[in-house]
Amino acid sequence: MKESQQVLEALDALLEKERQALLASRFDRLGALVVEKERLINRLSELDAVADLGGLRGKAERNQRLMDSAMRGIRSVATRLGTLRRLRRSLETYDKAGRRASIVMTGGGQVERRA
Repeated sequence: MKESQQVLEALDALLEKERQALLASRFDRLGALVVEKERLINRLSELDAVADLGGLRGKAERNQRLMDSAMRGIRSVATRLGTLRRLRRSLETYDKAGRRASIVMTGGGQVERRA
């Protein structure tokens, strides 16, 4: 088997590992996979191999979409946590005229919120 074919197969297997890590939310594994992916891509370019990369391109694009979705989810959680932190520090109320007023919480006091 040609070395270029071995590199292509290793890259294919690596893209599948990356997909599995993304689906399992194992983001801690992605750093090592990226390093290995770069190594394999560099090796492939050194071999100057002409190969059909359509299948690998499709898998790489699929993984990129998964990565983008994961990042959107992380940003959404970060926004929500920020909102919760803000809510713990202040209480927003409305007067008869519908004007909003914010009461800043100091110390460790607690306020019971009622609808």
